Amino acid sequence: MPKRMIQRYMPSYEMIRSHKHLRCFGTLLHKPSLWHLNRRSVATAFAVGLFFAFVPVPFQMVLAAGGAIVFNGNLPISVAMVWLTNPLTMPPIFYVAYLLGAWLLGVPSGNFNFDNLSVEWLFSGLAAIWQPFLLGCLVMGIASAFIGYVGMHLTWKAIVLSRWRRRHKHKLSA
Repeated sequence: MPKRMIQRYMPSYEMIRSHKHLRCFGTLLHKPSLWHLNRRSVATAFAVGLFFAFVPVPFQMVLAAGGAIVFNGNLPISVAMVWLTNPLTMPPIFYVAYLLGAWLLGVPSGNFNFDNLSVEWLFSGLAAIWQPFLLGCLVMGIASAFIGYVGMHLTWKAIVLSRWRRRHKHKLSA
């Protein structure tokens, strides 16, 4: 079952509970459903984690943990999925989000000059792009959450069926 493979890479219950940014959830982290590995909890965790990976704020892991608590998804997987957007992948992903938002709004995408980075440039540049950027992030978050949820359901089901068929075939030949 995919369960064994996932358990190898999951952080421990104690490690998550003692994480300094997740202490704000207190006893909510004691819900057993947050630690179960089944098709529904893993698919929900993928959806929650992938959605919050595209939310352009710091502490995405805390938001993903809150989403896992609200939707009863597997908490460690949900928190781990936000690392899709890490310091290396964030610039290209957020640039694509901006381009998508600009395309959806029908506004021309700006040509930004990154040669003269300053606080003034950041505020003036952000004022020009915030609407298409946030729309693109929202659309990419919803799309990735949907694809992650359905994809994990289908993958889990395919692995379980494959193993069941293999066992059934083995029983018939024995």
